[in-house]
Amino acid sequence: MADKQMHTQSREINLLTPSRELPLYGKRILVTAPRNYAYRLSEQIIKQGGLPIFMPTIETSYLSNYTKLDTALVHIDEFDWIIFTSRNGITAFFHRMNDLDIPVSVVEKCHLCALGKDAESLLSFCGKVDLIPTESSPGGIVTELAKLPEINQKKVLIPAPEVVGLPEPDVVPNLITDLQQLGIEVTRVPTYITQALDTSIYGVELNLMRQGMIDVIAFSSTAEVESFLTMVNSQSDYEGCIIACFGPYTTANAQKLGMNVSIVSADYSSFEGFGDAIAEFFTLSSSSHSALGDVG
Repeated sequence: MADKQMHTQSREINLLTPSRELPLYGKRILVTAPRNYAYRLSEQIIKQGGLPIFMPTIETSYLSNYTKLDTALVHIDEFDWIIFTSRNGITAFFHRMNDLDIPVSVVEKCHLCALGKDAESLLSFCGKVDLIPTESSPGGIVTELAKLPEINQKKVLIPAPEVVGLPEPDVVPNLITDLQQLGIEVTRVPTYITQALDTSIYGVELNLMRQGMIDVIAFSSTAEVESFLTMVNSQSDYEGCIIACFGPYTTANAQKLGMNVSIVSADYSSFEGFGDAIAEFFTLSSSSHSALGDVG
C-alpha cells in the first residue's frame, strides 16, 4: 500500500516525467505580471512543461510620498476593517509600519481581510486574518461583508495602489462604490505604486510575438493588459497568440479593451489554478485533434 501511495505521489509531482509528456511542452508563454508575481506564475508554467518568457508590462514599487499612508497608520485604531486587495498592498503596508516603529499589535483591534493565497502573506506579517472570501475577488469581499450585522456602521481602510502612467483599472473604485452602497465609511489610502514600464526594453520579446513565436500571453491583472496595449502597434502584433486571463474580472476588462480571451482560470485564488487552466486548454486541444485524426 505504501509503495502504491509513493508511486501516485511521484506521478502527481511530475518531477521526473519526461517533458514531452507534459501539457505545455514546447509552448512559449509570455508572462506580463510584475516581477514579484511573475516568478510564481512562471514556476507553475515550468511545472507543466512550458517555457515562460518574462515581459512584465507593469512594475510595482514603494511610494515616493507617504503622507496619506502615514496618517492612516497613526490612526489605525479608528478602523473596524482593513481590506487588502493584493499581496503588494500587504507587503508595503507592514513594511511602512516597521519603518515607523509602529507595533504590529495595533491591528489586533481591526478585522483583516485578504484574498486567496494572499492570506498566507498577511498571516506571516501579523499572525491574523479574519476573512478570506469564498470568491477570491472584490465582489467576494462585498458579498461576505454584506452578511455581517451592523456593517453599515463600520469604517473600512483599503490600502490601494497609486496608478501612474496608466488608466486606473476599475477594480478598486468599484469595490469602494459597492462598499459605500452598504453604508460603510470607506477610506482609500495609497500604499504602493503601480506604473507602466518603458516599451523600449522589450524589443526581443515583442519581435518574438510578431514572428508568431509566442503561443500564449498570460495576463494576471487589468493593469498589465492596459500597459501591454501601449507597447504594441496594433492587434495584428499579437493576433496569433492565445490570450489567457487570471479570473473573470481581468477577462471582462481585457474583452472591453478588444481582446479575444480563450483561457480563463476558474480557480483564481492562486497562480497554480492559472497554470492548470492554461495546461488544460492545450490538453483539450490535443485530445480534440487526436479525435479528429481518428475519425479521418
